[in-house]
Formats: sequence, structure tokens, C-alpha cells
Amino acid sequence: CPSGNSLLPSVQSSPTFGFLLDIDGVLVRGHRVIPAALEAFRRLVNPQGQLRVPVVFVTNAGNILQYGKAQELSDLLGCKVDPDQVILSHSPMKLFSQYHEKRMLVSGQGPLVENARTLGFQKVVTVDELRTAFPALDMVDLERRPKTTPLPKSDFPAIEGVLLLGEPVRWETSLQLIMDVLLSNGKPGTGLATAPYPHLPVLASNVDLLWMAEAKMPRFGHGTFLLCLETIYRKVTGKELRYEGLMGKPSVLTYQYAAALIRQQAERRGWPGPIQKLYAVGDNPMSDVYGANLFHQHLQKAWRDGAQELGPGGPRKQQPSAAQSCASILVCTGVYRPRDPELAQGGEESPFHGHRDFSFSPGLLEACHVVNDVDEAVQLVFRKEGWAL
Repeated sequence: CPSGNSLLPSVQSSPTFGFLLDIDGVLVRGHRVIPAALEAFRRLVNPQGQLRVPVVFVTNAGNILQYGKAQELSDLLGCKVDPDQVILSHSPMKLFSQYHEKRMLVSGQGPLVENARTLGFQKVVTVDELRTAFPALDMVDLERRPKTTPLPKSDFPAIEGVLLLGEPVRWETSLQLIMDVLLSNGKPGTGLATAPYPHLPVLASNVDLLWMAEAKMPRFGHGTFLLCLETIYRKVTGKELRYEGLMGKPSVLTYQYAAALIRQQAERRGWPGPIQKLYAVGDNPMSDVYGANLFHQHLQKAWRDGAQELGPGGPRKQQPSAAQSCASILVCTGVYRPRDPELAQGGEESPFHGHRDFSFSPGLLEACHVVNDVDEAVQLVFRKEGWAL
């Protein structure tokens, strides 16, 4: 975690820090705003209704539209939130242009096709479209099984990859059809004696095992769906499901994307910056804390490597507003709950809820700061940075 406090600025017009705010469990629970979030934004907004410091909202949700989420936040927080301040779990998929022209099977719910096209994918097939073309594939629900034997569709173009944007509604249908596509090399109407490996490219966003809504206990997230898919693929083929890209927290790629938006926001406001410090506020130790700490490690390594390059060859080009640190702040209004000392037996460790592809490093689950809510988080940062509350 970053150490030390900033010197008190003489003029509070040009911030050198910014916030990465999680949404579910930090600002809202389901569709209900958390009261502390309203207090936090009274501090974050100036009398003219503008943010005093750069803020981006980094959520692992993905079954929504970016501008729709921005409008929802604007209404709940009483502060104008622009769409380019909102990072959905799949937003960094815009960077994977090598797959944008491929015919992709897309899984999730909500405005799937519109989201996929906004990300740059022009040729998408939904799971529903696939099951309509091949009705004999979806056999779990007795009510939906075809009453006659349909002829296989011979003119259906081959699928070239799989896009997992968020948890679907009918898991059994999506799991079955995604497996059919992977095992048939994109031609689910045919059968192959041997499953191809490596399989078709798979891009996935949001690896959260759990998330917090209005219920007292956490709900299954898209990470639970991915766990099911990975387990089924390994059980059927004896091999591991591979991802070409995993987006959403705790992926470093998501934090790099967020840092770039923070920089752009500061430039638009005319703040000379640079925005050197990022404060990531979240409620989920595995996604929010782990991701922020992992990104901080990445920034520190990049800074050290950069410092080593400042040798006889002259200074290398650096972005003047590049972040140098990212501090994790954990709130207690969502997934995370402080452990009751009476219930904790012998220092028993919590199970690892992270994704298979993110190696477990217990130290990265330790937040730099633990506070009650997002208002306390904002107050903490303002005090550290010498800003008026």
C-alpha cells in the first residue's frame, strides 16, 4: 500500500488523486442507494455541482448499458454521471480488436447484442438464436424439448469464438450450448470424434463468485457460472478451459483502463495534474481489494523499471499524468463483513473465492484501509490529501 501523506495543497483547484468507486455494495444495494453514498457525494461535489476530483465507477456488472448505468447513478446520487465515467466488466473488450470481426457466440442477459456491438463485435449470435437454429441441443427442460426430431441446419455459419458478458438466466441452456460450440469447433450441428484443443477463443468478463444485493447473504455472480463451465469442460475433455482474455476486477487490464479514463477526465476539466494517486473503494476483498493491490504492484514495478531506464540513453517518454500508486479501501456495506472474534476459531482462514487464473497471494487480500462506508472512505482520503471535508 502507498505510504505517507501528501503535503497540504495551498489551492484545492487541481487534484493529484482520483477515486475508483465500486457500485454494488458501496453506493447501492440492488436498486436502493446506501445513505452514506449521498453523504460522500456531498463532499465530492462543489457548489456548482461538479466533481472536485476525478471519479470513475468500476463495476463488475455487465448485463446493462453503459449510458443506462450512468443515468441510474445520476438519479440515485444527485450528481451528473457521464457514460465515460462508468466502466462495466466488459468495457476493456474494446481493446481486443483482433476478435471484433469474428462470428462470436455471446452469453449473458439484458442488451447483449447492443453491448457486444458497442464493444466492437459486429458478428454476434445469441444463445437463443443458436438454440432456435439447433433445437435438438437444448434438452434439460422437458417443456422445451422438441416434440419431433428437427432436421439439422446445414447453412448456419460456423462460430469463431465465445463472448461471456455476464451471467445468463437459463444456466443449463447456456452451459450446454457453449460446450457444444467448443467441442464442435464452432459447428454445433455436427459431431467430432475428438474435441479440438486448443479450443475456440473465449473472452470473459466478471469473475466475481458472489455479489451483494438486497438479500442478507451474497448472491451467485458470473464467476460462479464460469466455475461451472470450467468444471464441466475439464470433466468432459480432461483438459483446462482457456481464456484469451479475462476482464473485470481484479484484472490489471481493467485498472489500466480505469486509470486512462481518470487521466482523460482530468484533462477535460483542465486540471494540470498529474493524477498520481488512485484510491479504489470496494466491498469485495477478492475483486476490489485484490485487484487494487495487484494494480499497485504493477504500478510500482513499472515505476522501478522506468527509473532504471533513465540512464545514459536519456529519459524515456512518460505520460505526465500516469498513476504511481493505487490504495485499496474496503467498506463494510456489502460482501465484506468484519469477522466476529467469538465465531473465529483458531485463526481459521476464509476460503479462496478468486478465479482459477488469478494465483492466490493472501497478502493482496489485505486492504490498505478498512472503513464502515464510502463516506468514511472519502473523508479518509481527503484528510490524507489535505483537502477540506
